[in-house]
Amino acid sequence: MDFVAVMNIAAGLILCIGILQVVPAMGKYLVKLAKWLGGFQTIIGIIAIILAIFWWSSLQSIVAIIAGLILIAGILPAIPAMGKQLEKLAKWLGSFQTIIGIIAIIVGIWGLL
Repeated sequence: MDFVAVMNIAAGLILCIGILQVVPAMGKYLVKLAKWLGGFQTIIGIIAIILAIFWWSSLQSIVAIIAGLILIAGILPAIPAMGKQLEKLAKWLGSFQTIIGIIAIIVGIWGLL
């Protein structure tokens, strides 16, 4: 099983929670799942970045690192030396949160096939 793909799906659900309710038939259940996963947002972001680094698989890993940075934006200032720059990057990427979430879900599902 490709764990990076699973983390992409989880991160993608959290990132695009705002548009999940428009999915026919499953929308409200996806929103419930995304809200529950949102409670573990920072943990999922850290795990996504670590897995992406250890199991580098080009597109899967790039998407996981980007999604992970957005998810851990709240703790980035605590990182010495690079924290401020990473926080600025994560905030800028956060303006594309929904688009990145959709891409993460698509890439994650593609990685599981």
